[in-house]
Amino acid sequence: MLTFTLAVVFLVITPGPGVLSLAGVGAAFGYREGSRYMAGLFIGHNIVSLAVVTGLAAIMLAHDGLRTVLGLASAAYLLFLAYKIAFAGARVAFIIRPAPPGLKGGALLQVINPKAYAVNTAIFSNFAFMADRPGLEIAIKWAIMLSIWLAAHVFWLWLGVTIRRLDLPEKTQRIINIIMALAMLAVVALAALAPQS
Repeated sequence: MLTFTLAVVFLVITPGPGVLSLAGVGAAFGYREGSRYMAGLFIGHNIVSLAVVTGLAAIMLAHDGLRTVLGLASAAYLLFLAYKIAFAGARVAFIIRPAPPGLKGGALLQVINPKAYAVNTAIFSNFAFMADRPGLEIAIKWAIMLSIWLAAHVFWLWLGVTIRRLDLPEKTQRIINIIMALAMLAVVALAALAPQS
């Protein structure tokens, strides 16, 4: 179980669209709107987890045409987010919108986030520690994953709000935006290069 927990820590804390956009919402709109967005991410994350655990994701992704359409839609949305981040200007506000994305935006992002599917598949299909009681093993894995997920996302929200309060020089804020955009592009590239089985 320790190996599983360490794997979850490393899988969850690595930057992906969810945490990058959460930091951006925190930087742009503060804790209240950031918390609403995080709640949406949480809902979406659990939808993805349920799809992976029940095999629905595997069934959907087994259809080549559907997998291609979902992959292209996901990549397009993530590229759009990377563009918005990179060209946010001289203010760290990774997602420039007239209004915060809210609960619905967070849930939608997770449902189309390729990293969410990859992480959940890795978590639930590996690291067996209760092979004789798979239902209990899934419940324990889910509880461990959610506790780590919540801690990591609270940290990223705090980081975004903290960056907002620092009033960094414009050049530094532009550099942060570009680094975040490149990280988002890396997620898209990794999803595109992942073996399709």
